Amino acid sequence: MHKLTTEQLSQRLLDTGLLDSRQLESLWAELGTRDVSFDDFTSLLLRKELLTNFQLDRLIKGERTGYFYGKYKVLYLVGTGTFARVYRAVSTENGRIVAVKALRKRFREDKAMTEQFIREGKIGMKLRHPGIVPIYEVIEQPSPALVMEFVEGSNLREFFKVRKKLTPLEAMRVTCDILGGLDHAFHHGMTHRDLKMSNVLITSRGRAKLVDFGLAGLQSGSNPRDGEETNPRTIDYAALERASGVRNNDPRSDLFFVGAILYNLLTGVSPIGESKDRLARMSSARFHNIRPITGLEPTLPSRLAAFVMQSLELNPEKRYGSVQEMYNDAKRIMARLEAGDLGDGDAHESGEAKAVEEAAPPDQEGLNKTVMIVESKTEMQDLLRDRLKKYGYRVLVFSDPQRALKRFVDADHLPADVVLFCAQYLGSVAVEAFNEFGTKDETKDVPAILFLDAKQASLVNSAQLAPHRQVLTAPLKVRELREALVKLLRPEASATAQDAKKDEAAA
Repeated sequence: MHKLTTEQLSQRLLDTGLLDSRQLESLWAELGTRDVSFDDFTSLLLRKELLTNFQLDRLIKGERTGYFYGKYKVLYLVGTGTFARVYRAVSTENGRIVAVKALRKRFREDKAMTEQFIREGKIGMKLRHPGIVPIYEVIEQPSPALVMEFVEGSNLREFFKVRKKLTPLEAMRVTCDILGGLDHAFHHGMTHRDLKMSNVLITSRGRAKLVDFGLAGLQSGSNPRDGEETNPRTIDYAALERASGVRNNDPRSDLFFVGAILYNLLTGVSPIGESKDRLARMSSARFHNIRPITGLEPTLPSRLAAFVMQSLELNPEKRYGSVQEMYNDAKRIMARLEAGDLGDGDAHESGEAKAVEEAAPPDQEGLNKTVMIVESKTEMQDLLRDRLKKYGYRVLVFSDPQRALKRFVDADHLPADVVLFCAQYLGSVAVEAFNEFGTKDETKDVPAILFLDAKQASLVNSAQLAPHRQVLTAPLKVRELREALVKLLRPEASATAQDAKKDEAAA
């Protein structure tokens, strides 16, 4: 329980510079008296956004400093790291919201650390790329701090804790953003040296941005500090480079840890494990015993799996030779994923689809037929893919309905014989795509099925149906889906089956 009075709080507001006398007089005028309770006074301050709870707590504790860094007023504490604290702050000149990364007190007392922090901040100011959080200003006195873009969102680690896994396309989008930022930094002579999920921020629009190049070293003749491997932020890098026998600050080390992040996003587990124990982190066994990603995700497209494992090669000569090379390959894979080419386990490159067709009995209903599935949920994609392949169908999967439509518009030949639009998770977006599919010249004659949850019956009224455009509702039974596909794709087989059923009934 605090013992601060209203008058004492108002004086602290003046002393710290959080409010000026004019603002205080305006508050007293609004209240009509100075004889108000502490709670009434603070409630008005918070309601008018003249004070934040973070500032109030510090004032109550008697903290006299730490409310301003240069012209930036601290609003909230965002995060705390080993070396610095990050605050949400606002410019007193133009109201711009920024992030202020302030060196912690125990490191401010180390002249070498302070100088390095400032030097690396100034180097980081040169980087301007969509995949990197920009540094706008470096504050040297009285407390060293970096002023950066404030990213509305969370870091990748927090995002991942909620999602558990990402789809291949989502994971590759994050990876391309990371590699794009690294490629830009590399061309300015910088490496990251601390790539991990907490140093990747995810914006509210789902884009990834690299933060904290604080340990990046200039390539041109600059060597890491003596004893860098003792730094807790670079132990993983030091362990990798020791195990692989390369010099410190090898730029290909960043590529390894990009691959480790991607592996984690796709499988839900780190390829090298996670530990806070320094000896465990320095063990070379972590890098020798990486399990092939297909052992955890057997349905992963083979081209994507090969990309991940190449980046995780212990021998750096077997990894990608440069950031740009890996970035270019990543963009090619992402383009294929967006187009759906890798959506069925990379069947077109691996020969899997051909093997399925050759193994299928001549009377199997899916022989030489391709089904395109438009579904956003990974589990449902996998279920439908596996079941349909069992009956000889080739399968393409898209999570974005517009990408699926674009595939038909851009292709020289029909990429699929029938399209299944799943609205359980996509909702009205799937229905709109289903209707658009039925109106475009390139697709209006292609059979299509709209799959709805029983609770989405109202969406049926907005669906444009036809003899070759049908609706199925949950719970979806494989037999019903197969019958619908046969009816749409092989009407003669469907008619024969119906006649057989009638004969059986008559008998």
